Amino acid sequence: MSDIRIGVLGLGSMGRHHVRNARETEGFELVGVADPLGDRFGVAGDLEVLPNVEALIEVGIDAAIVATSTAFHADAVLKLAESGIHTMVEKPLASTLEEGERIVSAFEKADVIGAVGYVERCNPALLEMRRRIANGFLGEIYQVATRRQSPFPARIADVGVVKDLATHDVDLAAWVSDSDYELIFAQTGYRSGREFEDTLTASGRLTNGALVSHIVNWLTPYKDRTIVVTGERGALVADTTISDLTFYENGRFPLEWDQIAAFRGVSEGEVRRFALVKREPLRVEHEHFRDAILGTGTEHVTLREGLRTMKVVQAILDSASSGQAITL
Repeated sequence: MSDIRIGVLGLGSMGRHHVRNARETEGFELVGVADPLGDRFGVAGDLEVLPNVEALIEVGIDAAIVATSTAFHADAVLKLAESGIHTMVEKPLASTLEEGERIVSAFEKADVIGAVGYVERCNPALLEMRRRIANGFLGEIYQVATRRQSPFPARIADVGVVKDLATHDVDLAAWVSDSDYELIFAQTGYRSGREFEDTLTASGRLTNGALVSHIVNWLTPYKDRTIVVTGERGALVADTTISDLTFYENGRFPLEWDQIAAFRGVSEGEVRRFALVKREPLRVEHEHFRDAILGTGTEHVTLREGLRTMKVVQAILDSASSGQAITL
């Protein structure tokens, strides 16, 4: 079977990495790139830099990766669906729920693969975390807590931390625990003088009864990407910046110091750091997209999953605006 002819729309901070991986992923043939702002990172090579999605479609592509700013997702993706082209669009799916609904409907009508680029799902630490949780490694899940903090990224201009960063954590909490959001309460802050929020704290509950919390900001002078899942047998802690996964086991031996035992509830057991094969998450994401097109895999993030995450993200913004918890 011939390789899938693929094009990339958007050659910015994420698009340049998509170009590299599209070139190197077995089963893909990169045949077109497009960006109305040109090729500022010099990744096009011998390919002409096309001006828009229409020109990219005319190249004769089978599949596309859309890595433009969120505000331009809907227009490009709907044109790709109309042309019957399999498409992976960077997160979030769209700017508004209405746009997201239109995109999902268009791809279902066209009967082509649509995927959302939640690359964190392809992080080795989180893939292993999810596998172990699904196999009952932690027993019942009690709590999912995430931290996503860093300095302000100059590349982001069209959304705040909720749509740009927290969308990852919303997706991951539901994914690793295999449960949907039931309730969410959120507060946001505006500390850097921008139009959009730069700080978020959110807490809620999943349908499996687990409590969930998210701390997200663009105000921390270091990068923190942590997810902790606590269950009846202990806690799994993933540091996705370095793809490390550590298990903190509940102690197997009872504490003989009554005062401490009463205070702690559980005792401290062994700590185990897992050895993982650490492949580039974006390469894994491309392979998942390729396999979905070929009908040999289902590990891609579907458009409906992306839309479901958008609904939780909108509930977070609504809660922050109203000061009320939102039931989903």
